[in-house]
Amino acid sequence: MEDSQIIDLLFERSEQAIAVLLEKYEKLCRKTAVNILRNEEDVRECLNDVWLAVWNAIPPHSPDNLKAFLLRIVRNTAVKRYHANTAVKRNSFYDVALQELADCLPDANDVEQVLAGTELENLINSFLATQKSENRIIFVRRYYFSDSIPQIAERMHLSQNNVSVRLNRIRKALRIFLEKEGVEI
Repeated sequence: MEDSQIIDLLFERSEQAIAVLLEKYEKLCRKTAVNILRNEEDVRECLNDVWLAVWNAIPPHSPDNLKAFLLRIVRNTAVKRYHANTAVKRNSFYDVALQELADCLPDANDVEQVLAGTELENLINSFLATQKSENRIIFVRRYYFSDSIPQIAERMHLSQNNVSVRLNRIRKALRIFLEKEGVEI
């Protein structure tokens, strides 16, 4: 079924829409949630929250790209659950990926004072637009979808060392780009 038809079903408040969403996107959503949460029970609860969030969001929203809309909800829901679960514990898999970016992004408090979150997002998107397609994919897979370096290496048909080196170079270039744009790091 086409995404536009699924959206129409959601606007009609047809429960069939959720069944179709599950059939079409559950595997992709589960993979995204697993990469962040790494716990099956948390993943199940996260996905249940996602289906409810989609049901409540459409209508009134009518996304142009249902897949991207859905993945954003999955990621945001998983990250919220992750932070709630690990408020005391640190050094988990997801923290390692976030720590890699810590040296190229401003402190969260500084971001609120210096730039609105959307401005920083726009700067990062502008930076990524200057990168080769393969590097953009590697960056997004690591820092948005939380793929591990071995997963990225397998997906991109590269060595793990190559992926690590590229990520390091991309982070350095991002830091330089943000500093040139006036972001204090």
